Amino acid sequence: MRAKDTYLDPRTANYVPLTPLSHLRRTAVVHPQRTSCVYGERRFTWGETQSRCRRAAAALHSLGIRPGDVVSTLLHNVPAMFESHFSVPMAGAVLNTINTRLDAAALRFILEHSESRLLLVDPEFRAVVAEATAGLRSPPRLVYVADTPAAWPCPSGEAEYEDLVAAGDPEFEWKLPDDEWEPIALSYTSGTTGDPKGVVYHHRGAYLNALGNWLEWGMPAHAVYLWTLPMFHCNGWCFPWTLAANAGTSICLRKVDMAAIPGLLRDHGVTHLCGAPIVLGMLVDALERTRQRPLAFMTAGSSPPAALIERAESAGIVVTHVYGLTEVYGPAAICVPQPGWQDKPPTERARLLGRQGVAYLLQHDIDVVDPSTGRSVPADAATPGEVVFRGNIVMKGYYKNPAATDAAFEGGWFHTGDIGVMHPDGYVKVTDRLKDIIISGGENISSLEVEEALYRHPEVAVAAVVAAPDERWGEVPCAYVELRAGSEVDAQTLLAHCRGLLAKFKVPRQVVIGPIPKTSTGKVQKFVLRERSRSASAIA
Repeated sequence: MRAKDTYLDPRTANYVPLTPLSHLRRTAVVHPQRTSCVYGERRFTWGETQSRCRRAAAALHSLGIRPGDVVSTLLHNVPAMFESHFSVPMAGAVLNTINTRLDAAALRFILEHSESRLLLVDPEFRAVVAEATAGLRSPPRLVYVADTPAAWPCPSGEAEYEDLVAAGDPEFEWKLPDDEWEPIALSYTSGTTGDPKGVVYHHRGAYLNALGNWLEWGMPAHAVYLWTLPMFHCNGWCFPWTLAANAGTSICLRKVDMAAIPGLLRDHGVTHLCGAPIVLGMLVDALERTRQRPLAFMTAGSSPPAALIERAESAGIVVTHVYGLTEVYGPAAICVPQPGWQDKPPTERARLLGRQGVAYLLQHDIDVVDPSTGRSVPADAATPGEVVFRGNIVMKGYYKNPAATDAAFEGGWFHTGDIGVMHPDGYVKVTDRLKDIIISGGENISSLEVEEALYRHPEVAVAAVVAAPDERWGEVPCAYVELRAGSEVDAQTLLAHCRGLLAKFKVPRQVVIGPIPKTSTGKVQKFVLRERSRSASAIA
């Protein structure tokens, strides 16, 4: 057989571009009456969701949105946000979901850099949007999503989402992308070390990661998923598209409210939810007081402390630890449990489950490489290197930033910037971010190791460790801690606790007790803490 046999080239009969829009199309045909989305008293079926998305796509087209245009959202986890993951690409446009906690300057940068043509926005954000768009050469058209009575009326002269949906054509003829490599979404990184970078996703990657979530988590058909993870974060880790493939049900939640969540879990028979370890900790606190049916929780963002995994298991929560970044569509590696782990002591089992693990089935590979040579480090659980990915679940690149794209893909891998080790069983363990390693007197200290020690104290809810300047040692660990509600543990008690678990040079020089700044996804903003640690008040 010869490669040049053109009669064996792809044809329309045997090649269709991969796109997660196909998941919606199929489910609307096969399961049109199954519940797709629930939000308060509102309830939609998959047949209705497809019709609403087609109407919304038609409305976008009538407003001048054309293939390749960027449509942004500034929304909570409401039905319109879920629907935008289908309606925007149905119109041939690129979806840009924006973090709702950004200030006007960051919002302005994203709208200008992305050249956003239209912004779906909750009226709650009127003021910040007005500040961000003031003076823009080409401000986006605003469409308000007024999903609560308090949000009405919309500003005079502005469109409202439900009105557009009602006026849209339910038979709008959307089509598959001509090429599965076409962009489907644009997600901006946090920008903690400069302006955020625009990460471009393609239809192929979104399709594959949506199915990867389903396969790797072992989700049953028609899962019931509670939206505690913001959909603006890596497109909700691609779960809007996963749930379309799964014919599952999305329980939308405007804001994470732990007082209301136990009731939602019970009333809707929720089976799955996702979030950062801090959200898992809040959930464990809530469910320890109100027993529930078994619940599957997927966590990422940082390694869940072993103590938290132990508490979650006792509360009936089965924790799945995944790992990834915006550049790899959210989760792209998973800690797959092995036979025999369940029989190990809780602390050892939690240690094993706390590793980042192996590549997703539909990702190609994950490795740990020596940054100076690009070669794999020994699988000895000790030699540090940089964690890298390769495969179909990797971004197209950084929008308008070829230099950063080339650097990220140097050597044929995507470079994460995370430091890790490779275990003999082929499982990766992230030990720190490159910028989070603390070098004290020439010794490397992993901030994650110190945080893990703090989490072993039962009264610690959140811990973050950063470098503080020191005249003698150059840097020393400085710990910031949030305590569990009602706790009266003091800093000296926590320092004594650390001395019993860590080498002397790794023990924090100081423990600061109080609120810790976090992103909307629950990730600790270490760059804020680093600035604090540089001040005299933080290390006095």
